Amino acid sequence: MMADLNIRPLADRVIVEPAAAETTTVSGIIIPDTAQEKPQSGKVVAVGPGKKDEPITVSVGDQVLYGKYSGTEFKFEGGDYLIMREADIMAIV
Repeated sequence: MMADLNIRPLADRVIVEPAAAETTTVSGIIIPDTAQEKPQSGKVVAVGPGKKDEPITVSVGDQVLYGKYSGTEFKFEGGDYLIMREADIMAIV
């Protein structure tokens, strides 16, 4: 159920690797780090087993959209990840 992470989320939790933030605009203007928007999409890298009567509907490898302030950020084995409840995910792209 997991990609290459040695971490397993519990219950209805999902671990997402956020997409890289945009560094330039469409017209080519470079956006400084302080003005970059927090990404709201990413790739699912691990999923929990779900709750007793609520199975998980996303799977490893899915590209998802989530709320701007969803999840908790953490670093693990040199990567930046978010852990959130499946209910915080708004769509599978």
